[in-house]
Amino acid sequence: MDHQIKSKERVAAHGEVFTSQREVNAMLDLVKQETERIDSRFLEPACGDGNFLIEILRRKLAVCSGRVKAKQYTQLQWEQSAVQSVSSIYGIELLEDNAIACRKRLLDFFKEEYAALYRSRCKMECIESARYLLSKNIIHGDALTYKLANDSNQWIHICEWGFIGKGMVNRRDYEFSYLVGENEGEDLFSDLPCKTYKPVHFLKLTPQAYGEQI
Repeated sequence: MDHQIKSKERVAAHGEVFTSQREVNAMLDLVKQETERIDSRFLEPACGDGNFLIEILRRKLAVCSGRVKAKQYTQLQWEQSAVQSVSSIYGIELLEDNAIACRKRLLDFFKEEYAALYRSRCKMECIESARYLLSKNIIHGDALTYKLANDSNQWIHICEWGFIGKGMVNRRDYEFSYLVGENEGEDLFSDLPCKTYKPVHFLKLTPQAYGEQI
């Protein structure tokens, strides 16, 4: 997909213009080493339907798959690294249809790469973990007001997913307004979290694991 506008009406109402594939790659090539690091985090504050994020995921998963082909990774190691790749990608989008499309686009690509390597051996738990991460990391909100788009009184929260060994993941939630304020540090998650959770295995990242309603 390489479109720059969906309609003149959307451009007029929201200033919606998508970045072309050529420009996306040119910009990401400026930080090429970071795009190929599994744990390097990226936040796109106006992510649209994911032109930047899909390319970042593509680069990260290419590294994971390359290690499988070089026989450096087992299937379980690919799954963990692939899930970690998804966990490191964040987007905020004002228009709900774009946010939904972005989550679907990223998940579909994840599933395609997974199936290309393992076909019938793909685990539904792995796919569901990726789906859950995208439901949390691709946010329908307004990065300028720091609030969710469907509730002007509710602040955007960003989840930090820390992989701590033996396949376990620490989740800590932060208020977005503090992360990008005047006192922001070099690390996106340099402030104190507003909520922490018990570690969960990377194949068990679901709403139920965190006591959330479906």
